[in-house]
Order: sequence, then C-alpha cells, then structure tokens
Amino acid sequence: MSTHSPAFLALVTAARSRVKEVSATQIPEILRKDPHARLIDTREESEFAAGHVKGAEWIGKGVIERDIEAKHPDKNEPLYLYCGGGFRSALAADNLQTMGYTQIYNVDGGWRVLKDIMPLE
Repeated sequence: MSTHSPAFLALVTAARSRVKEVSATQIPEILRKDPHARLIDTREESEFAAGHVKGAEWIGKGVIERDIEAKHPDKNEPLYLYCGGGFRSALAADNLQTMGYTQIYNVDGGWRVLKDIMPLE
C-alpha cells in the first residue's frame, strides 16, 4: 500500500471535517432500514470491475461531480460514498455538499471493511 503525501492527507482531513461520516460497519443496517439510501462506489472503474458491494452504483471520483445530477437529481436523497478506505470518497462527498446535496455520507473504512461484511458482485 502506498504512503499518502502530507498535502493529500491535509486535504482529506479538511474534507472530513466538513462531511458526515459513518463507519463501514454501519452500512448493512443503514441499507436495511432505509430503502431510499444509495451506496456509491467512487473508486476507479477498474477497481469496481474487480469487485464491489452488491447493489453499489459506480460513479468514480473522477466523474462524480459531472454525472451526479443526471443520475441522482434529488439533492435530498441519502447517498453513501465509499472508496478503498474513505479518503477519495471524503473528497467527493465534500464536493457534492458544495453542489447542494444534503444527505451525503462518507463511508469510513470503505472497501477495505465492506468486502468482509457485505455481499459482493
């Protein structure tokens, strides 16, 4: 696993201070209780293709700001974003909040945790 640069970690830390977060271990219960909640995988398309949580939708970090309004026009829809561990998804969540989305959650632990507790595709 690569070591993240100090500037990247500072960027992530700032984003995480502004977004709501849930632990990856909470996701199965959240999805069970809220049929409107959507799980979005923000990893690279090749990472998604290699394996992802069953029912997760791929909208990569590189395109999420461009594509989110077409795919999820309701800015009050609960969207739970994950990546490998919760860093890239925190950056994406921060941007979506700036765009007016009100129910954005970063999944702390991301794929690293979800792959062991959720059904996969």
